[in-house]
Amino acid sequence: MKEPLDFTGLNTYSVYERPSKVTVENFAKPVGPCATVADLLASLPDQLLGRDFPELVGRLAAAHRAGRPIMLGMGAHVIKVGLNPVLIDLMERKILTSLALNGAGIVHDTEIALAGKTSEEVEQVIGSGAFGAARETGETINEAIRRGAEAGIGLGQALGEHLLERKLPYNQLSLLATARKLGVPVTVHVAVGTDIVHIHPSANGAAIGQTSHHDFRVFCRLVSELEGGAYLNVGSAVLLPEVFLKALTVVRNLGHTVRCFTTANFDFIRHYRPLTNVVNRPTMSGGKGYNITGHHELMVPLLAAALLDRLSRP
Repeated sequence: MKEPLDFTGLNTYSVYERPSKVTVENFAKPVGPCATVADLLASLPDQLLGRDFPELVGRLAAAHRAGRPIMLGMGAHVIKVGLNPVLIDLMERKILTSLALNGAGIVHDTEIALAGKTSEEVEQVIGSGAFGAARETGETINEAIRRGAEAGIGLGQALGEHLLERKLPYNQLSLLATARKLGVPVTVHVAVGTDIVHIHPSANGAAIGQTSHHDFRVFCRLVSELEGGAYLNVGSAVLLPEVFLKALTVVRNLGHTVRCFTTANFDFIRHYRPLTNVVNRPTMSGGKGYNITGHHELMVPLLAAALLDRLSRP
């Protein structure tokens, strides 16, 4: 058997002289029962997200006050957890200046406009082959896409106009309908075969490709004006981070100055592409990126409340 190592000769130093990453000055402060949003942010520990989140809020407020864009790219889960009213309020206040959605986003948003409900129980219907076969969803979206292709406009504009034209009962809670009403650009970025409407007989691949490519070019125009602004990616792990990086390289290639801006990724788990293609790579030459992990149904309302509170003060 080996003899235990003797520690008596270990060199030590004083904790009072050693640099430390955490001090009591960094600690959180308790808040009272009537605390404001500002009180809550001021009470956070000056560590990690407790430092980054208020800093992000400050950068977004500064961008808005300077008249710079705040773009939002988002996955469908944001809609499914009930956050449309929060985002619509930010659009109405002219804080969110554009939306970028994936194909699943328009499915769930359209179902909200149509029926005030969305998100079927996949496990209950996948065995029978009934998943995604809702007639009204496929017909509404594919008809809007077809008409958009004929008119030479993008998918987001076409669907927003179609929902408004039909005067659907829940349009006031639809991102697409409200954005079109307000004149907020919505671009839709589709991967063919990923969305339930692609299995419907009314789907037209040429029209989907044409209108979504039109929207990519519109998205590139929006990114070309991003200097001094912000891009938020919420709940898209692959598609929109890839679209954003491609758009950024296009506009830089064409000579647009987009170097100093803020990015942030919000999701409930960490993913490679948002961290790399939204937070890190785009801000290497200026600006700053933030990666914020947490549930959308908590973090997005908190961000909105904190931003509105910051904008209400000098």
